[in-house]
Amino acid sequence: MKYEFKETLLYVENLSVAYDDNIIIKDINITEKDVVREESDCTGQVLAFLGRSGRGKSTFFKALTGLVSPSSGKILIKDFENPTPNTAKTIHEGDIGFVDQKYTLFRHKTVREALKFSLRKTNLSSSDKEKKINQYLNEWGLMNCADKYPNELSGGQRQRTAIIEQLFSSDQFIVLDEPFSGLDVGNIEEVKKAFELLGNSSEFNTVIFSTHDIDLALELAQVIYVIGYPTVNGVQQSYGTIVAKYDLREMGLAWKEYGEDHLKLSKEIIHQMMIS
Repeated sequence: MKYEFKETLLYVENLSVAYDDNIIIKDINITEKDVVREESDCTGQVLAFLGRSGRGKSTFFKALTGLVSPSSGKILIKDFENPTPNTAKTIHEGDIGFVDQKYTLFRHKTVREALKFSLRKTNLSSSDKEKKINQYLNEWGLMNCADKYPNELSGGQRQRTAIIEQLFSSDQFIVLDEPFSGLDVGNIEEVKKAFELLGNSSEFNTVIFSTHDIDLALELAQVIYVIGYPTVNGVQQSYGTIVAKYDLREMGLAWKEYGEDHLKLSKEIIHQMMIS
């Protein structure tokens, strides 16, 4: 399938994070551009991050979403509020939505109340807010849950609500930490549909997620990054960095059903994760 790269959406340069003298991640570099495919009007980007536990994925996500400050390096994203092409801004908390593994929601707010609260900083009128909320509730299959509280929702429903909350706050970027962890088959399918909805809502939408399920990463992502401990001069280090990048677009594996070539790549990724 033919595609072309356009504006840079995410730029990470020499990112490092340390707590006291303990280096958690170091020298992470990423450049991701808007990708436009032929035969498709809206195709957002989906990036997957894999790696063994303790390699720094969660710390990287916290830095990416402005929840922790880098010790060095920088993170830039496209400035959507500036109409000039190729303008960038330094990341701050709230610029990129973050959905953690617990899908944290307000216990005492219904789905509709929570979504209305997440629109509190926008300039939308009350009627426009209501219209937007109803649109998303319909598109995301949550209209019948609008007046329910978090403890009345399934895992997939809670997650979709959490995703919409973050989209209302941060718009084009969203990071999901282990979105498939602990979900049953039915809820996993619901989350996969959520990824499709995210991608189809805007060509700029960029979904970044971590997972231990390599097959799901291969099915959903266009680019896979492996975070692990690098080996320098024959010695394995104790900080995380990107040890491998697999661009499924260049490999002709993106936007295709899982097949034999995906299975071969899965084995290669497993090996890379085991040695790092």
